[in-house]
Amino acid sequence: MFGCGMILKKSDGVDLNAFYPVRPECSDDSRKTRFKVKPGKTLSARKWHAAFSEDGQLDVAKVLHRIQRGGVHPSIRGVVWEFLLGCFDPNSTFDERNQLRQQRREQYGIWKAECQKMVPLIGCGRVITSPIKNDNGQRLNADKDCNGAVSSSSLDPSTGHGGLVHNTNEKKVTNWKLILHQIGLDVVRTDRALAFYESEINRAKLWNVLAVYAWVDSDIGYVQGMNDICSPMVILLEHEADAFWCFERAMRKLRENFRCTTSSIGVQSQLRTLSTIIKTIDPQLHQHLEDLDGGEYLFAIRMLMVLFRREFSFIDALYLWELIWAMEYNPNIYSMYEDTAVAETALKVDEKLLIKQCGKFEKEKVKTGHVDHESALAVFLVASVLETKNKTLLKEAKGLEDVVKILGETTGKLDAKKACKAALKIQKKYLTKTKQS
Repeated sequence: MFGCGMILKKSDGVDLNAFYPVRPECSDDSRKTRFKVKPGKTLSARKWHAAFSEDGQLDVAKVLHRIQRGGVHPSIRGVVWEFLLGCFDPNSTFDERNQLRQQRREQYGIWKAECQKMVPLIGCGRVITSPIKNDNGQRLNADKDCNGAVSSSSLDPSTGHGGLVHNTNEKKVTNWKLILHQIGLDVVRTDRALAFYESEINRAKLWNVLAVYAWVDSDIGYVQGMNDICSPMVILLEHEADAFWCFERAMRKLRENFRCTTSSIGVQSQLRTLSTIIKTIDPQLHQHLEDLDGGEYLFAIRMLMVLFRREFSFIDALYLWELIWAMEYNPNIYSMYEDTAVAETALKVDEKLLIKQCGKFEKEKVKTGHVDHESALAVFLVASVLETKNKTLLKEAKGLEDVVKILGETTGKLDAKKACKAALKIQKKYLTKTKQS
């Protein structure tokens, strides 16, 4: 979530402010945006459209090459993200994608209608920021107010949008209603510097998507930070249902980070992986952090949970995300999110062709057979940030507060492309060392 924390500039003739207008009172803020549209490097609308065959199949290798060199032009960012996140199969046709898009919009409409029956304000262009009350005018209580049962359809996270679990669960309804106002409170604080969210209609669009998602994925529900992940999709994709499905696919990658219990946080598995990486490539730094009681790397939670949204300006965060998703891209991503039969067929793709269509980060994993799902590029990005601050941490960090302060100094100063390149080098070094051992 941001206050007035960024400025946007013209980039080689492209006025970024035209795509992401900033509120006038925030226009003088000093936070720098580093992303620039670079002809010949950035994926342009012309190159994007030229990458499709006559019937609509996408030359994904060509597109990935461009994105990894210079990101995506703002005018096509939303539709490109849909492919990067696995909403669509690059081998599908225009007609097949149009049909699938319509099916998904209808499914979202069904889920949204279910939510509207329970809370009529959903879909009305408003945001709830006060706790919902029961029929007696008292705040809902998860233990006492389990009396709003409806027949509902929940998204089974292990399958695609066809994998529904039908149930009638009073507690689910009450728990969902209890978090709606918290979603609302977070929504009104999200990306406040952007003129887009001056409109209550647009704030309501973000609230709708998060509320419906919390309903269909009740296992995760809603956790603060999901608003920061969802916001760009709502801005980039005009149709609310399309934004929902783009967010849903992003959550396939991130949902375990938001799984919280009374005894653990979901991001802990990635923190353990980060610990292993630093211990392997830089044992001195790891030992120093251990001595400071920072061996669990809890100071990196924010970076991993919201994919560096706080460390970058809005536009640079979008640029970083598309670099990450392009570098992590596997052409099987769509089929892996769909039903098992489709996935099994897709996984028989020729390995040479598979490697050609993978992003740089994923290629190394495919080549080495390293399938640890917790070793996401974001983890290596955090490792690269720690490595850039290696000398400062070893010399000046006398406690965890110093570690947090030193890492906090990177806010607004990181270069997305350089950070990704450094992360790839660390990945290669880590895989080499683990293979040797």
